[in-house]
Amino acid sequence: MSNARNNILARLRANKMPASSLPVSEKKMTQWNADEKVSQLTQQMTAVRTEVHQLNNETWLDWIKRELPQRGSNRILIGEHQTTQALIREHDKGLVIQTYDRDIEHWKHQLFNEIDVSITTTLGAIAETGSLILWPDASEPRLMSLVPPVHIALLNKNQIYATFSEALSALEWSENNPTNALLISGPSKTSDIEQTLAYGIHGPQQLIVLIIDQ
Repeated sequence: MSNARNNILARLRANKMPASSLPVSEKKMTQWNADEKVSQLTQQMTAVRTEVHQLNNETWLDWIKRELPQRGSNRILIGEHQTTQALIREHDKGLVIQTYDRDIEHWKHQLFNEIDVSITTTLGAIAETGSLILWPDASEPRLMSLVPPVHIALLNKNQIYATFSEALSALEWSENNPTNALLISGPSKTSDIEQTLAYGIHGPQQLIVLIIDQ
């Protein structure tokens, strides 16, 4: 046996998945309660450098108004969704709110150079894989989750599904298949030929998920 083959086999044995990390059966995952889904989702997402916070309807706006100025992120982009439009009514003077309400050709430079944070809603999330489900439309265009350096996603706790198949069934995609759905599992990342992982190269450098208990 060649030294190269020995080295490859040794590396495979060294990276063998421990029994405690083996995938959970789908049947067991579908029995998770809401808190177990939150726990699994949080574990999966924080493993790929996503920041996750559990809040409620009364505290998520306060979190935005408190945290973003402290982080030096004052220029905020929102869509025309009624949930994020609440920021316009309640934001402090320290925040500059921009609504994505016109064609990109008319404000491309501002979007790419003058926005710190984008805040979007989500359609739900998948606990098993740690993935958010976004369904971009005219009220929240796709560029909102792709261009600004920080993406904040608002997630309803009751819309966290155990598996992708559960999400497909609950959202009735067989009857109402989206044309532009996005699955997001962390901030932008890529790797070179040596598999060295780098974050924030082709999109948001940071993903923050606010799980809102309604």
